[in-house]
Amino acid sequence: MPKLSRKNQVTIPVEVLRKSGLEPGDELNVRAVGRGRLELERRPDLVDQFAGSLPSAYPPGYLEGLRSEWER
Repeated sequence: MPKLSRKNQVTIPVEVLRKSGLEPGDELNVRAVGRGRLELERRPDLVDQFAGSLPSAYPPGYLEGLRSEWER
């Protein structure tokens, strides 16, 4: 049975972590959802979430033109 340490740390059983899909290195949001209850949620990866969602800042062909200048 996990126990809260004096440093406010707790070890989560491996089986629980596997079922949750959480992995070492995941960043987590932690919320109190009631007296004696916490909720852990993996923080979304903002790069994955927003990459490519904005229109290009350059007109079509502009970057290719710059790259062709490097080859000269």
